[in-house]
Amino acid sequence: MRVYYLTNANFALSNVALRRLKIARFSDLNDPFEMLAVDLADRDYRAAFKKMKDELSLDNGLICFSKSWTNPLLWGHYADKHTGICLGFDIKDERLSTVYYSKTPMRIGVDSKSGQPIITDEMINRLMRTKFSDWKYEDEMRVFISLDHRTRESGLYFKEFDTDMVLREIILGPRCELPISGVRAMVQSFTPEVTVIKSRIAFSSFRVIKSKSGSKVSA
Repeated sequence: MRVYYLTNANFALSNVALRRLKIARFSDLNDPFEMLAVDLADRDYRAAFKKMKDELSLDNGLICFSKSWTNPLLWGHYADKHTGICLGFDIKDERLSTVYYSKTPMRIGVDSKSGQPIITDEMINRLMRTKFSDWKYEDEMRVFISLDHRTRESGLYFKEFDTDMVLREIILGPRCELPISGVRAMVQSFTPEVTVIKSRIAFSSFRVIKSKSGSKVSA
């Protein structure tokens, strides 16, 4: 499946040059409700779920992608106000997990004897992929990754480009000032071939689209 990763221009160039993406931690993500999309009105439950989130983050990370790159909110929020770059990857379907968007937090089952919340593997799996419905514009897909602590660099972890995550597109944002020729030169040795294009804002819709020089999407 083709999915998209938006970031600022400097990070994108580093990603391409080093052929890798940074692995995020749940504690680093911009949504404070990550892994906490449950009803925590009972204060006694909060410590249990915070502990669960902290323990999960010790050995697990993720990379977040979008199914599409044409939503201008994505460029405004993740690509440095449209000056950044979008990287398109082909990723094996079995590696991708769909994010679910919910208007209300999940209800918690309670153990009748201990009075403690019942935190099952099924619930954890669901929480890893649940966000508030207003995030739906991201149309997000996630790749979950077990962290190899031997590869840690200054506290960070990275996923190398490989046969499971193949770079296929580089889309320069509408306000990106990088010369397209220079970016194309960076990937001329890549196999399979990587397409590099410039984008622009559409004239008759609220979308970001391919510019005329490489347009395959009508305005």
